[in-house]
Amino acid sequence: MEHVLLSGNEAIARGAYEAGVMVCSAYPGTPSTEIFEELPKYQDTLYCEWAPNEKVAAEVAYGASIAGVRSLCAMKHVGVNVAADPIFTAAYNGVGGGFVVVSADDPSMHSSQNEQDNRHYARAARLAMIEPSDSQECLDFMQDAYEISEKFDLPVLYRITTRVSHSKSLVRFGERTEKAVPPYARNIRKFVSSPGNAYLNHAKVEENLRALEEYACTSRLNRMELNGGKVGVVTASIAYEYAKDAFPEDTSFLKLGITNPLPMALIREFASKVEKLYVIEELDPFMEEQIRAAGIPCTGKELTGKLYELNPQLLRERIFGDAPKTVDVGVTPVSRPPALCPGCPHRGFFYTMSRHKDFVVAGDIGCYTLGFAPPLNALDSCVCMGGGFTVAMGMAKAFERAGQTDKKVFGVLGDSTFFHSGMTGAAEIRYNGGNVIPVVLDNSITGMTGHQDNPGSGFTLEGDVAEKLKIEDILTSYGYQRVIIVDPQDLAAMEQAVQDALASDVPAAIITRRPCLLIKRIKHNTALCEVDADKCIGCKKCLKVGCPAVMMENKKSRIDPTQCVGCTVCAQVCPKDAITRKER
Repeated sequence: MEHVLLSGNEAIARGAYEAGVMVCSAYPGTPSTEIFEELPKYQDTLYCEWAPNEKVAAEVAYGASIAGVRSLCAMKHVGVNVAADPIFTAAYNGVGGGFVVVSADDPSMHSSQNEQDNRHYARAARLAMIEPSDSQECLDFMQDAYEISEKFDLPVLYRITTRVSHSKSLVRFGERTEKAVPPYARNIRKFVSSPGNAYLNHAKVEENLRALEEYACTSRLNRMELNGGKVGVVTASIAYEYAKDAFPEDTSFLKLGITNPLPMALIREFASKVEKLYVIEELDPFMEEQIRAAGIPCTGKELTGKLYELNPQLLRERIFGDAPKTVDVGVTPVSRPPALCPGCPHRGFFYTMSRHKDFVVAGDIGCYTLGFAPPLNALDSCVCMGGGFTVAMGMAKAFERAGQTDKKVFGVLGDSTFFHSGMTGAAEIRYNGGNVIPVVLDNSITGMTGHQDNPGSGFTLEGDVAEKLKIEDILTSYGYQRVIIVDPQDLAAMEQAVQDALASDVPAAIITRRPCLLIKRIKHNTALCEVDADKCIGCKKCLKVGCPAVMMENKKSRIDPTQCVGCTVCAQVCPKDAITRKER
């Protein structure tokens, strides 16, 4: 078969298909999202879904494993924090059909709030761990992952990173291998996680890991590349590609595909063949510390560092002192920080928040995180998915105890995040009497990860029409007796909604509702805003809405027609009515 150019994520989806996977569940999160965007093309042979959150995804996939079929769930690295509860227990129980969890780590935090190294999860939870380094391995290693899961009765953590996920390389396809599904039989001893069963399971999982370590020493996923006896490198994942580029041609490599448990006997054998041993890995010294603990001298993080992504240039500089030559051309690049898109429905809400110095706004993960950026400066915190409501609750209780009665606290999250982990926060505010206004910014889609559907969008991952869950009905059922729904691009209505919620004598919540302009299946009423230069006084109030389409030129406001969509938020703040909306 001919070669096809695929990203690592696309290759993982193909690998799941070829491995005979039947049930797949995930929550979108960069850099893992495209795996599941690719899976619907195989829906004739497998089921795939967007789950409300990562914990649900792991449980759905594990349930399918218990039922006897091969299953897959995927998430970004911080999503594993959400899914950890079922994953840890699944390791003790073992599997029915093979069970693989893809963790997509994000060194350098291109789209994340931390760069945690999820390899530690494999050790802590007692999981097998496999790390591919290119797209062909992303495909091929999936088959191995399911065979290992079933052979050693363990879930497999399939750990990738941003560069493995998004880099493209040539891939050769194989054929789908159907895995026979045995008749289902109840297995209380194995799958009912009572304390007594868990007590026995712990000994079993440790024995399984010992057997897997022995297997890893001869597995094709771990290979020596012997090119000389002077320098050897133990490495895995994308760091292998960087090291191959940075080290001299006579360097020997031990390229590891199975990284938990580490094949220590193989590593010891490799170390005996070289005079100096390096361990090259991104982020934490996960392998290096274990190799040192085994009494094998090696060099690693004291040279390469723990922070951020590596690359061949950094390795050459930090290990060999080979700094790249640079030329100062006397030009400073213009800073281009991320911003809410022109016409973004969130802009009107955050502009309203920014006008009140006594407002405290706890934010969340999503496009609306950008409400923190100048000139809006409208967020006080952003911690994690669902934290908008609950962090706000903690702040409100702290203000209450400290006697700071002048603060008005809002908890903010998006529609997808509401279904992900916001509903428990809404319950917390009601149950424990929080002086917080919960706000759901409903743009009808999971926006920042690239427009995936969610329980409120009306469609499934496979393209089927689904019942829309109504956020207002859920809030009402929780006891919010006044749920105010407002178009956030109507600034007067937005301000009134905020004041009405604050003045309400019954529990109140706000839903801002306007679809994201990038949703293709919706026909949007776009236009163009223009500035009458004769009326413009150059006051710059229009700049305070933070729209990338609005700028100053010759001391007058100017709107870029290639970016403007005619939302009129800038026009509404103009004191001289110098901005008008025109049809295109």
